[in-house]
Amino acid sequence: MITGELKAQIDKVWEAFWTGGLSNPISVIEQMTYLLFIRRLDELQTAKEQKANLLKKPIEEPIYDASNQELRWSRFKNMDPEVMFRLFTRQDGVFDFLRNVGSKSASFSKFMKGATFMIPTPRLLAQVVEMISRVPMEDRDTKGDVYEYLLGKIATAGQNGQFRTPRHIIRMMIDMVQPTVDDVICDPSAGSSGFLVGASEYIRQHYETELYDSKVQEHFQNRMFMGMEFDPTMIRIGAMNLILHGIENPQLIDVDALSEANTDFSAKATLVLANPPFKGSLDREAVDGKILSVVDSKKTELLFLALILKGLKLGGRAAVIVPDGVLFGSSKAHQQIRKELIENQKLQAVVSMPSGVFKPYAGVSTAVLLFTKTNSGGTDEVWFYDMEADGFSLDDKRNPIEANDIPDIVQRFLNLDKENKRKRSDKSFLVPVQEIRDNKYDLSINRYKEVVYEEKVYEKPAVIIGQIEAIDKERAALLKQLKELLG
Repeated sequence: MITGELKAQIDKVWEAFWTGGLSNPISVIEQMTYLLFIRRLDELQTAKEQKANLLKKPIEEPIYDASNQELRWSRFKNMDPEVMFRLFTRQDGVFDFLRNVGSKSASFSKFMKGATFMIPTPRLLAQVVEMISRVPMEDRDTKGDVYEYLLGKIATAGQNGQFRTPRHIIRMMIDMVQPTVDDVICDPSAGSSGFLVGASEYIRQHYETELYDSKVQEHFQNRMFMGMEFDPTMIRIGAMNLILHGIENPQLIDVDALSEANTDFSAKATLVLANPPFKGSLDREAVDGKILSVVDSKKTELLFLALILKGLKLGGRAAVIVPDGVLFGSSKAHQQIRKELIENQKLQAVVSMPSGVFKPYAGVSTAVLLFTKTNSGGTDEVWFYDMEADGFSLDDKRNPIEANDIPDIVQRFLNLDKENKRKRSDKSFLVPVQEIRDNKYDLSINRYKEVVYEEKVYEKPAVIIGQIEAIDKERAALLKQLKELLG
């Protein structure tokens, strides 16, 4: 658990970055990510040295040799800030080593291409090194919490197009689909890898005994978690997020997920968790033809749904956040993708979320679609839930509140057989597939929800007029009294 003292120090370092001229939150986190990895390299070297001493053998594949010991975290962390800064910035210094030599000794290496050192002053470098030195790296929960706290600050970078899906919404989706140790879990728009981290924590919590099995552990570390991201900075941040949460070899692929170059995501995933980008459009020629054969569109929110169907194995499941327009859009492409999900796959649920869920950086209304790839249909009825509260206020402040539909959503979705008796005026209910067909595959909850109007009974006009006259007489009497007091 991250302490208040450590949070305060992180905030202090964060402010120092801003006052030092590095104001982009993503760039700040990227610089801290480099330092976290430099510390990790030193710890890996220490582990190799301890093993060699124990076995009385030479060190296997050492990260550091006799010529560069000063570049290790444990050696430079207590140096004078000026000396440390020179050690980082010189041609054969710490950062050059990280980018060209040391990075080859760990799985993180493939994500270091193009890395740039941007910490502007010796004092700031010393502050960040001191803060990171205080993080207990042997404690997965604490180091993971520290990085999550850092990532929470990306909220201020909404204008840059990068923002995080709230952790409690990720957890809701994961609790609904319930990943297993046999799954291959993918996010084709990985970002900071929040969905993959959330899924890994769910697996650790529910399959602790199974993870002692060497085959299960090997799958967990090397193949279970897959993501695509074309922004190199976000790939580095996402990879470090997974590494700090105990995934040693994250399978993050530097590729435009919608392009033909994305050959890694083709009928491989058994579970997709995603919040794809929306409100955008692409050059049609840049999109994989197999995706366009499912939905002929330039809109990213529609293309990603087709991509997810392409990437899922037969029988694979998905929980995907989409903007409300996907549910009721009247264009040919909108109807085409909804028809595909309903007629050719198995659409199970639509959870409509309030517009405040993504505040302060977006006010768009969204929904979670849950479906299974069958290629042979299977949708007989669709479960709808009208989420009104998620445990936080729906304004820009997003303060914790008592009202929270999420536990009810998860519990009801896992027991759909008990939803048959629910009324259309309830928060959740089932709708037969034929009714959805008759409405041009419209999936907006308001199309099917019944609104119960409460009857209001008012007094007769004569009675109301009498009440007004009585109040008027009382006012006149009080005004007369006031005049007498003054006169």
